[in-house]
Amino acid sequence: MTRRVTQLIVGLLLFGAGCALMIQAGIGLDPWTVFAQGLERQSGIGIGWITVLVGAAVLAAWIPLRQRPGVGTIANILLVGTSMQLTLLFVPPVEGWPLQYAVFLAGIVTVAVASGLYIGAHFGPGPRDGLMTGLHSRFGWPIWACRLLVEATVLAAGWLLGGTVGIGTVLFAVLIGPLVHVALPVLDTRRSAPSTADAARDPAG
Repeated sequence: MTRRVTQLIVGLLLFGAGCALMIQAGIGLDPWTVFAQGLERQSGIGIGWITVLVGAAVLAAWIPLRQRPGVGTIANILLVGTSMQLTLLFVPPVEGWPLQYAVFLAGIVTVAVASGLYIGAHFGPGPRDGLMTGLHSRFGWPIWACRLLVEATVLAAGWLLGGTVGIGTVLFAVLIGPLVHVALPVLDTRRSAPSTADAARDPAG
């Protein structure tokens, strides 16, 4: 349990920090952060605090979808945006494409490792993930279609509000899945040691 709680907290804090790095790179963002940035530019409220408010609003949308939040869901709402806002205080925007790409890629890797940490802790989905699984459960739509619908909607809305869409948005879409695929098995707290029967069948093991 200690490991799981530690993974959850560290993972969520790193997730917010990784998002902040991508913001300061200035070459594009993931759909939800584009949306938060657009709301920031329209409201003047810090993007981290906007992220907290958006997470709470998305959680409210779970009610008609009959989803039940876990401890990790609430922690996600509170910690990711807070970490993002605090990181932005210490990490300035970068200029020049080599540095921008380097910082952006560092942000993606940080987010991937952070995802492996908090998902691997098994304390419940984040509010945005739960929205997609809720749509799948409620209406029977494929997960990929639910994800596409939700993320295309927030991306378009964020872009119209002034959020940054660019090559970084494409890089995130292409790279985040494979990177999380690598990170999650390593950080999954439910991995178990091979059973005695398995060891007997596999002498090399």
